[in-house]
Amino acid sequence: MQDTTLFIVAGEASGDVLGARLMQALRARRPGLRFAGIGGVRMTEQGLDSLFPMRDLAVMGLAEVLPRLRALSRRLDETVRAITASRPDLVVTIDSPGFTLRLLRRIAPLGIPRLHYVAPQVWAWREHRVREFPGLWERLLCLLPFEPAFFQRHGLEARFVGHPVLQSGAATGNAGRFRTRHGIAADAPVLMLMPGSRRSEAPRLLPVFGRTLALLARDMPNLVPVVAASPVVAEQVRRAARRWPLQPVLVTDLDDKHDAFAASGAALTKSGTSTLELALAGVPMAVTYRVNPLTAAIARRLIRVPHVAMVNLLAGQRLVPELLQQECRADRLAGVVRHLLTDPAAAGAQRRGFDAVLAMLRPPSGTPAEMAAREVLDLLDASNAAGQQAS
Repeated sequence: MQDTTLFIVAGEASGDVLGARLMQALRARRPGLRFAGIGGVRMTEQGLDSLFPMRDLAVMGLAEVLPRLRALSRRLDETVRAITASRPDLVVTIDSPGFTLRLLRRIAPLGIPRLHYVAPQVWAWREHRVREFPGLWERLLCLLPFEPAFFQRHGLEARFVGHPVLQSGAATGNAGRFRTRHGIAADAPVLMLMPGSRRSEAPRLLPVFGRTLALLARDMPNLVPVVAASPVVAEQVRRAARRWPLQPVLVTDLDDKHDAFAASGAALTKSGTSTLELALAGVPMAVTYRVNPLTAAIARRLIRVPHVAMVNLLAGQRLVPELLQQECRADRLAGVVRHLLTDPAAAGAQRRGFDAVLAMLRPPSGTPAEMAAREVLDLLDASNAAGQQAS
């Protein structure tokens, strides 16, 4: 009997983590499954031989994508050829809609079942794009509890499988271990800085983080900044931090990052999943972001949600400050950090709000990865059964 092969495509670091957990959960149920596709370090650890380096796809923002369109197009062609040649039993695409949705459309004529994991966030902006989705996949998996109802209003079935942040281990850190490892005094305040995992986004936040630290150092000279950086941007962080008045602890290891969360009194983070990681760890935060002005101008015209931070969207209120674009200034960021580090009431209000938000993200049963694996195997089995009936 021929081995069952799944072709899995992830385009960025968060998708690589999702893909690795999914592969692990799938193998626990079907040990004989084979995997092919595109992924990063985490999926490679699970046995994937990536078609090409995942970093070739990790780019975001209109102005950032434009110079790389030709290279991305070549990678898309290469992926289509690989799927056409290997004829896997199922194609699973994970997030990265700029690449994966084009891929799903291109392979539609092959008749291979397709599952997309992480619903495109068209409820936030460019809602009209939902009209392009029918026929792109046989199954859509959502991370957020309100998404199935949104897609149902547009005639599309979608299934909530829980948010993977719950499996991240973000709440398991050890503050004392982190302080000991890095020689940080027990009474020194720790500030977590999360500039993003993409080469195109971190350079926009690192300079303003440096200026923020210069202001904080005046009245908090013992403040210890910690930068959580993916391997992709670690060297960018090192170069930028050489000019900072307070030298940061650079964290690239996942367990060390979680220990840093436990030690942190506050955080400055880009928008995205990092806000949910910090919420799970109970770290009060402010969300900040800065993108190319062209990208920002277009986004302002298209965004249809009242908040950018996921914790705020789920809470239905401005639970954490959002300082975006022109508001992403050192004086504003320094003021928020001081407030969170010195006002227990402000920090406590955020933490109480986090509890309610996280409860909404739990799957109906099991872990998010196990729920997603069940959906993948259900589609695979249904497709196999239909094929046997047809023959």
